[in-house]
Formats: sequence, C-alpha cells, structure tokens
Amino acid sequence: MTPTAQPGQPALVPTTENEIPKRLLRIQEVASELGLTPRSIRYYEELGLLSPAARSEGAYRLYDISDVERLRFIKQLRDDAGFSLSEIGQLLEDEAARARTRQAFHESADPAERRLLITDSLRRADRQVAILRSKVDRLEEMAGAAEVRRERLRARLADIDAGGTGELPETGGLPAVGGNGTRRPSEPA
Repeated sequence: MTPTAQPGQPALVPTTENEIPKRLLRIQEVASELGLTPRSIRYYEELGLLSPAARSEGAYRLYDISDVERLRFIKQLRDDAGFSLSEIGQLLEDEAARARTRQAFHESADPAERRLLITDSLRRADRQVAILRSKVDRLEEMAGAAEVRRERLRARLADIDAGGTGELPETGGLPAVGGNGTRRPSEPA
C-alpha cells in the first residue's frame, strides 16, 4: 500500500506494526530545509543518487529522514568537499554495497564465498581510497598555489617596507633583494 498524505499535511507511515509512524516530507519541504532546489533533488533521483521513500496519492515525492540525511551528505560532498556527482554516486554505491556485503558475509559460513565477498569489498575500498586521495591531491595543489600567492604578497609588502615599490619580477620566484638593494633578513644570502 502506498502511503498517502492529505493536501498540506505530512504523510505518516508506520515503519513496523509496533512503531510510531515516521513523518514524510514533500520535495519542497526537503528543498527548503537543505537549501536545495526541487529541481536539484529530482536531478539527483535521475542520476540514481536518491529514491524517494514513497509517493502520495497525487504522485508527489515523499521523503523520510534517511532521504533527508542522504541529501545532506550529497550536498556536503558536493559543496564543502567539491566532489563531482559522478564521484558522489560511486562513493554512495560503494557504501551501499559494503552494507549488502556485510550482511551476506554474516549469513554465509562458506569460506570461499566469504573470500569473494572480502575481495569485492577490498576492491571497492581501494576505489574509495583512490577517489579520496585524488581529491586530497587536488586540494594540496590548490593550497600550494595559495601559499605561493601568499608568499609573493608578503614579499611585495616586505619590499615596500624596505623602501621599494612592491613591484616584483614575474619570474615565478621571489627576489632575494628588496627594491632599495638591501637583502631581506628572512632570505638566505
């Protein structure tokens, strides 16, 4: 049976016979809570990053708390960590596979099957490490470039403080001598 909601009312769906029903949110409510657009959420669904928990009688998408948390995680990976949607999809799929593999591992007593499960998990972990290391490498490159810019600005400031103009040659390196011909104390002779 498809959970339904009255117009303007959140849907309530029992998770099991003995549990209190959980609240389902419509797409606009989720979008507002997370700072996303409904179009972005629908796009994530098209890419397979998310599936709504249910549909209302009017075919409105309805999301539960796990969907909201998954969207929050996707948004953080995209906005805060700069992952592409493709990388996010791969990370999410690897996590889902890890959960399935863990269950299959505990249900199996066959060493050969367990070995295959572990081998598959190891392959996925290697892929996750590669994705994350690639991101770290790109961030380190960006940080290195920012550090070079910072040092160049410090050199300009030191040149001005030493009586120079703050103009530095565009050689990529920092000059060893200030604009007035004096060596800066922080630089080697």
